[in-house]
Parts: sequence; structure tokens; C-alpha cells
Amino acid sequence: MEIAIRNIGNSKGVVLPKPLLAQAGLEGESTALVQVENGSIVLSKPSKPLRAGWAEAAAEVSAQGEDDLLMGEFGNAEDAELRW
Repeated sequence: MEIAIRNIGNSKGVVLPKPLLAQAGLEGESTALVQVENGSIVLSKPSKPLRAGWAEAAAEVSAQGEDDLLMGEFGNAEDAELRW
């Protein structure tokens, strides 16, 4: 497939067809990683930050009352004597 390279101010740009973005898994993305590999411009999905969405998932579990400890409290027997 050939696509036109267009002038955009002092830069150049291309319009990527929706089916092409869908095939690459980029259809719903608002950003992409771009790099040059062996003379080719490569677009790829950005990796999600580690633990992305964990806070929201934990809040949802807590709201449903499903955040009880599975093993209960299990401190050391001597911990009761410690002063903080």
C-alpha cells in the first residue's frame, strides 16, 4: 500500500487508514511509539506503565467489601511487647 506524504508546516505527515491501524492494534490508541529500524519508520503501541489501573481495581474490590484478609493478622508473638 502506498500513502501520500503531506506537507504540514515545516514537517511532513501521513494519514493512516483505519483498517491499517486496527491491524496493528493501534485503532483505539491516542499515541504511538515511533522509531527508525533498518531504514523503516516503525509505529508500535506504547507499553502501559507498570501497575496501571491497580488503584482503581483495588478501590472497586474494596467498595464491594471483598478486601478482607485471607489469612488474618499473623504478627509475631513478641510484637505485643514492642513500643513504637
